[in-house]
Amino acid sequence: MLGPRDGGIYVDATFGAGGYSRAILAVAGTRVIGIDRDRTAIAGGFGLVDRSGGRLTLVEDRFSNLAEICAAQGVDAVDGVVMDVGVSSMQLDDAERGFSFRSNGPLDMRMGHDGPTAADVVARASEADLANIIYIFGEERYSRSVARAIVAARKHAPVATTRALADIVSKVVRSKPGEIHPATRTFQGLRIFVNQELDELHLALSASERILKPGGRLVVVSFHSLEDRIVKNFLVERARAGGGSRHLPDIAPVAPSFQILTKRPVTPGDDEISANPRARSAKLRAAERTDAPAHAAAELPAWPVLADVMGGG
Repeated sequence: MLGPRDGGIYVDATFGAGGYSRAILAVAGTRVIGIDRDRTAIAGGFGLVDRSGGRLTLVEDRFSNLAEICAAQGVDAVDGVVMDVGVSSMQLDDAERGFSFRSNGPLDMRMGHDGPTAADVVARASEADLANIIYIFGEERYSRSVARAIVAARKHAPVATTRALADIVSKVVRSKPGEIHPATRTFQGLRIFVNQELDELHLALSASERILKPGGRLVVVSFHSLEDRIVKNFLVERARAGGGSRHLPDIAPVAPSFQILTKRPVTPGDDEISANPRARSAKLRAAERTDAPAHAAAELPAWPVLADVMGGG
């Protein structure tokens, strides 16, 4: 879907272990600007930088800043942007990062290395705020029971590890054999909140629209419904021609800024899921930039905000 070609400049907005960058660099003459807010991922990519012959630049930053990052590299327009959003396998597999309930570690969950941790949120948020975070971002229908249990537990001892939180959740959320772990949605909700992931995605999509050349491609892989809904709605809105109203006839129509390439999201087949079980919920959407001006960026949704926990953001 990205269609890398000789001479093209591409943004790997979620560098991770560098898989997308390697595939793009395999096409002769391509240049890649790789972005990741996780300095561990950036450090892990230095070898690929050395082997790229100057064609790969890595930047430790949030992908919402991709337009400014490109400008700092002397690039004002690119041929493609690829995003693989959410937590990476490397982060999940490192117990010290605190993303997974399957191995014990500090309750951190930060993709970068700044700001409050999940343990800070669990320790300081009110019961109502915890319930909102877990319900909105984790889509956990038992969010109130989970929040109540967390607040009760923290009165006796800090909830500072992944195992402690998973044990608390497992006592109030039951799952049948074959279903996801009872703590899955709670961990997802806290992780998304701590990293402000949905705001980051909204901003990164708008930034991609501004920096893509006409004919440039945007490809996004997401792993749960909240992310996929944001990507779908963004592309549908940008691909639709906005017209003037009969009540306001002097407003010029807004030309579509994208042409959607995937009528339905591309999902993995059985063979891919068998080889890589974490791909089972992946959805890929792609679109091609038209020559119309970028649309005005919409306001960010009014998510729960905990000023005392998140430093006012």
